Amino acid sequence: MKRTVLLLVLLALLPGAVLGAQQPARPAATQEDFVPVGSLPQAEQLPAAPLVIGAYAFVWVALLVYVWSLWKRMTKLERELADLQRRVQKQR
Repeated sequence: MKRTVLLLVLLALLPGAVLGAQQPARPAATQEDFVPVGSLPQAEQLPAAPLVIGAYAFVWVALLVYVWSLWKRMTKLERELADLQRRVQKQR
């Protein structure tokens, strides 16, 4: 259980670490007019693709960890139930 919680915490911090490494350039302090994104220099544009891919990857990894956790708990529960059934059969 502790491992699962630790893994989920690490997975929650992963997108922040990835996104923190990609610091966007600060806009000019005296910008007064509207500037279309297409006319901005490449350094000032923030591409959405890495953010979307990171979000989808995080969701899929979190879902897989959750399903794996459920599978492990169900396996343990089935073993305990089989053990209990054996004990009840011996008592009769």
